[in-house]
This record gives sequence, structure tokens and C-alpha cells, in this order.
Amino acid sequence: MTLSGAALSAPAVLARRPSSKKPNILLLMADQLRGDCLGADGNSDIQTPNLDRLASEGARFRCSYSSTPSCTPARAALLTGLSPWRHGMLGYGRIAERYPLEMPRLLAQAGYYSEVIGKCHYHPQRNLHGFEQALLDESGRVESPDFRSDYRSWFWSVAPDLNPDKTGLSWNDYRGAAYALPEELHPTHWIGETAVRFLRKYQRPQPFFLKVSFERPHSPYDPPQRFWKQYQDRNLPPARAGNWAKRYAPRSGPGYEIWHGDLGERQVRESRQGYYGNVSFVDEQIGRILEVLEQRKLLDETLIVFLSDHGDMTGDQHLWRKCYAYEPSARIATLLRWPSGLVAAKRGQVLSQPIEVRDILPTLLDAAGGPAPAMKLDGQSLLELIRGGNNWCEYIDLEHDVCYSPENHWNAMTDGRQKYIFHARNGEEQLFDLVNDPHELRDLASEPSHSETLLLWRRRLTNHLAERGERFVKNGKLVLRPESLLYSPNYPG
Repeated sequence: MTLSGAALSAPAVLARRPSSKKPNILLLMADQLRGDCLGADGNSDIQTPNLDRLASEGARFRCSYSSTPSCTPARAALLTGLSPWRHGMLGYGRIAERYPLEMPRLLAQAGYYSEVIGKCHYHPQRNLHGFEQALLDESGRVESPDFRSDYRSWFWSVAPDLNPDKTGLSWNDYRGAAYALPEELHPTHWIGETAVRFLRKYQRPQPFFLKVSFERPHSPYDPPQRFWKQYQDRNLPPARAGNWAKRYAPRSGPGYEIWHGDLGERQVRESRQGYYGNVSFVDEQIGRILEVLEQRKLLDETLIVFLSDHGDMTGDQHLWRKCYAYEPSARIATLLRWPSGLVAAKRGQVLSQPIEVRDILPTLLDAAGGPAPAMKLDGQSLLELIRGGNNWCEYIDLEHDVCYSPENHWNAMTDGRQKYIFHARNGEEQLFDLVNDPHELRDLASEPSHSETLLLWRRRLTNHLAERGERFVKNGKLVLRPESLLYSPNYPG
């Protein structure tokens, strides 16, 4: 099938935009990409040459986390630079219609033209939060009958007789399968192509802030056929589960969107085949974007940040999807490549300080050199770490309100070397040594030899939550919270 249409054509000659004193900013985002699914992270089974290039030419943050590891609260942190309690989303809810400070508006004040391509997950869906232009891909996520994403409009303009959901996998499906249509129709290709067209044609006098937000590798695990075949015969890591995770082995339900269940090695491999294929397809599109920057001689004028909003369990600990404190869900990939004139620092750095999604906005404002925000952000600029600064937080907070079931409700803290989890429904505690046990197979919380370490982390979490009042901490002790509290008092509206 040969496709035509505006989104698939491109000029043969690339004009060069006049240089600017401020760097361009390119924010690349993948949805639900595990922190260990990069070649640069030591995963020899996955092919991510373009993301690995960003790591080798910039910096990789090995202990990068999503404090509230599901789509909307993570994107609220990205938008505001705030912690969960301060932006107000303690679990999976709706991003507020407006916050006092928002990334696109702050960068506009600093002199940037801003555009977003791909997934935003805002509410309402055409609420742009200060982006001057948006070309949205929200796939089948429809909040109102009058909304159609730009990707779906384009799809039906070039393939009016086809079904974009022909592959037959649902939005949180654990199954994997090759994309059933020509790969030029895949949303990952549309996002990449649309970003390439923006960069080929950009001629405005001000620097650009372009956010390119891929929906994959979030399920459906549906890469094009060539990426499905790429991983057909490769050794893929099996699911790992500690003895403590036996409670999650029974299926949570009969359908394909379960949150826990031991589905066997064959199903895990199929799921990961599709997931890995999706990661590599996203990586390929990022390679096309980098190629255009090089062709226009903009690569060394552009700050590039790559991150994901959260990870994906893909069967580890017998768990599926996200919203958990465990590494496959909460640890994310974060990479940063800077223009040579912005920071004088060694390239190829691997930094081990704990960082979080809230640190991205301060990083972009640092690079943009705009006026200081009117209110204090919770995040810090990653450029300070790259410069060699040592004024950094020792550990990071994690949490998620009730999701899937009342038993999945927790707060946690980690420094990237150890992790403490408090389960809010029943007070169960978990403690993991991430250095010697990176897959969290051995829960140390009940072992007497680790009692002092457990007490240390419990105190840290108690101190962190104390400002929230007696619903969280009473008489200096953590309080059980069987009920949901999805929004904090700081949530706007």
C-alpha cells in the first residue's frame, strides 16, 4: 500500500534557521518505557542505538524515577516541576485545567515558540496549557463525542477504508502482536514523521520548544512486522518474581487487562517481544529526528531531553501495567544531551543521584535563561549535576493512591541504592537492597539484621509525610489509610 498526504511528504532541500543565543529545546518522551530497556542501561537484548547515542553524547541518569508512576500524575509533575502533594495528584486522576506555573507558558515568557506532537493526556484534551500548537495522538482515548485526535483524522484521510484498531489489542492489553496494517499508518510513525516535518520547516526567529510524546511502548504491544520479527528469536529476559510476590500469582480477572497474574513463560515472552519491538520502533523515529537536526546543523544548538513517564512491569513480580513502587514500574529512562556552548562538561556521564520527573522543568528553565518562576519549584536543574554540583537531594519520594484494588496503595522512598515501601492499607513494609538485588527478589523488612535500616527509612518517610497532617502521620507514626485520597488540598479546582 502506498500512502500519500501532507504528513508523509517532505521538502528535498532543508533550509537552515538563523541561529539563536538561546538553545532550542527538544523534549522527547516515551510512554511506559522501563528504565532497564535501553542498551545504555546494560540491556544487551534490546536494540536502542539512537537513545544509546544520546547517552554517550550527553548524560544518563541511572537512578531516575517517576514519583507517582502512572500517566497523568507523572505528566502533571512534568508540566509543573512540583512534587505530588504540591501539584495535587496522588494517583491516576485528571490533570487540572490550569496550574499557577506551567512549562509551555514559562518557556513562552523566556522567548520560545512551543509546540507539542503526540500524547498529552490533558483534560479537556484540547487544553494546551500554553502550547501554541498541538498535533495530538490520543489513540482510542476519547473523553467526549466531539473529540478526534489529529492522528485519527489523518489516518482516515489517507486510509478511509481501514480500521486503526485492526490489530485487535486493547489499551492495557497484556498480549503482543505485530501491527496488522502498513507501518506507515502506525501512530509511532505518524508522531515521528510529524516531528520531522516540523524540524525540516521551522523558520521562526525565536528558538523552538518542541515536545514529541510517543504513545508507545505503552500497550498495545503492537510493533510493525519487521520489529516483531526482530525479537522473534532473540533471548529476552524472563519475568522475575520474589517469594514475597506469590500473592500476585493468581489472575486478578478473566480479561486481557489484568493487573496481576502468573501467565507463564510463553505469554511473558510474547508480551515482551511486542514491548521490545515498540521500544525499538520509537528509537528508530528518534533517529530520524536526530538526522534532521544534523542536516539543518541544529544538533549543536539544541538541548535534547529524553524521558518516560513511568515503566511497565510486563510480568515481573507477577504484575502487569504500572502504578507500583517496584523498579520496572517506577524507574524510568532519562537522558540529556546539551549544546557545547551551554555546559562545559564531560559527555557520556552516568550519574547516580536520585532524580525525578519534576526535575525536567527546572532543567529547561535553566537552559532557557528566562526569568525566575514566581513560586518555588520542587525539582532541581539537572544541568547542575552535569556541571558537577553536589547540592542534591539524598533520596526521592514515591507514592500512588489506590489503583486497581485497595491493596495497591502505597508510599515509598529511595536513594537508588535502597528502597523502602509502606503499604497504606495494612501497614506492611518492604525493604530492598537495589545494589545487590536490583530485581527486588529479597524483601529485607522482616530480617533482624536490617532493622536499623528499616527504622531509618521509616523515619524518613514519616518526616516527609508529616506536613500532610494526621491523615498521614499521627503521634509521630505512619497512619493506615485504607481509603483513597486521589487529590491533595493543593490540586487546583
